[in-house]
Amino acid sequence: MATTPNSVLDDLKKLDLAKDSKNPSSDAGLENNKSLVVCFGEMLIDFVPTVAGVSLAEAPAFQKAPGGAPANVAVGITRLGGSAAFIGKVGDDEFGKMLANILKENNVDTSGVRFDHNARTALAFVTLRADGEREFLFFRNPSADMLLHESELEISLLQQAKIFHYGSISLIDEPCRSTHLAAMSIAKKSGCILSYDPNLRLALWPSAEFAREEIMSIWDQADIIKISEDEITFLTGGDDPYDDNVVLTKLFHPNLKLLIVTEGSEGCRYYTQNFRGRVAGIKVKAVDTTGAGDAFVGGILCNIASDLSLFQDEKGLREALLFANACGAITVTERGAIPAMPTKEAVLRFLAQVTDQK
Repeated sequence: MATTPNSVLDDLKKLDLAKDSKNPSSDAGLENNKSLVVCFGEMLIDFVPTVAGVSLAEAPAFQKAPGGAPANVAVGITRLGGSAAFIGKVGDDEFGKMLANILKENNVDTSGVRFDHNARTALAFVTLRADGEREFLFFRNPSADMLLHESELEISLLQQAKIFHYGSISLIDEPCRSTHLAAMSIAKKSGCILSYDPNLRLALWPSAEFAREEIMSIWDQADIIKISEDEITFLTGGDDPYDDNVVLTKLFHPNLKLLIVTEGSEGCRYYTQNFRGRVAGIKVKAVDTTGAGDAFVGGILCNIASDLSLFQDEKGLREALLFANACGAITVTERGAIPAMPTKEAVLRFLAQVTDQK
């Protein structure tokens, strides 16, 4: 079921991706917003080598880019015409102010962003080496994102949200860990759907065992989980990530509405209470894979926030996942995560071109 018939494109055009909002103010009140996605966690500066295929030590120079998976997802959603807010902390420094401004420029509500006067904005040096392995070097000793306190939470955002989205990096250290758990609790009590993308970055964790334990500690509370093949292998202790039985017995829990396994350019698998399947990916020439998974998450959450019936509607879910696959594919054709996030119109044009080529 890898084809993209014209009927699918027609249906995709009818999807209500927040009704093409007309660039609301990023700090405007959202009382009437019925499809708000609140993203919680880290926002930082990625430094990427100006030359591809080299190690960090070999890189002649670096270019700065906004990063942090939850922030990327928030921008991905607003680029598609959806509504998103970000809750997190940055340093009261030039990088932190730059990041907050980037969110505002992309129509992300920043009323949940806090500035720390005593800690710096997190930095990450990232490269894709010639052997295909990604290399990370983080500067967080501690960084501002690790120091968000529960008392600093913008509770009104959590109470208005339809979806609360988060990763696992915010579970590594206190006080951010307790703040993360408190935010989840508030969101759940407010009727939010909880969306979890572990986004494993082992280099940040004290040990692999601690990472596995903490990531799984909140697993059963999520309504939506997006996970990669490598993360399945890690969390199951080495099991085959392509085996449906592994996914269903070890990772799918009774209260889960949707589990998505992403397979890069190959597409994704989906598992719900009533059905499961696979949606093929779209092949493109990749320039930079940074942010592709976040663009995918933005695409699927934007759809779900507009239509909760997708959990029971396999046809609609497949269309939404095809759309999300296209978001990821477009993003890898340009450098950087946030700069490469597509608009809804760009995704529909891209899908139309793919259909015409078949």
